[in-house]
Amino acid sequence: MAPRVQIIAYGNPLRSDDGLAWRVADTLGDKLSREEVEIVMLHQLGPELAESISRSECVIFIDAASGPGPPGEIRITELLPVRESSGAAQFCHAVSPPQVLALAAQLYGAHPHAFTATVVGDNFDHGEFLSEPVQAAIPALVARIDELARRFINHKGHEITRRKD
Repeated sequence: MAPRVQIIAYGNPLRSDDGLAWRVADTLGDKLSREEVEIVMLHQLGPELAESISRSECVIFIDAASGPGPPGEIRITELLPVRESSGAAQFCHAVSPPQVLALAAQLYGAHPHAFTATVVGDNFDHGEFLSEPVQAAIPALVARIDELARRFINHKGHEITRRKD
């Protein structure tokens, strides 16, 4: 049986704040059940993810954002159901979360609940250390993703409605 929630952490851990997602994924891996949650760490999203997310009830994409907003600002955004689009069929090496979702819908008829969890970064230069504001945001981001994932783990078959705000 496939995990109910898939967390996809992507970015480059050798580009300072771009490594945020991998650090968050490591922390979440210690908190969440491996039977209920699958955590994948990648450098970039690719079209091949469509198949794996098609088997999940919920997918959460974690990444560092280059703005706008103050460094360290956390954003959790629900991605609305995807309609077929001309961009979904264009295969390339790197795609966006909405494109992966469009592929999952187009190829597998899957429409998982989907969210992006981002933190506005401050430094994307070469390096393995996070900037102070991004490092400080990690505990709150982990808590919010943990809470979101547990909503889907604990609902045990009851419908979770999509937010419309």
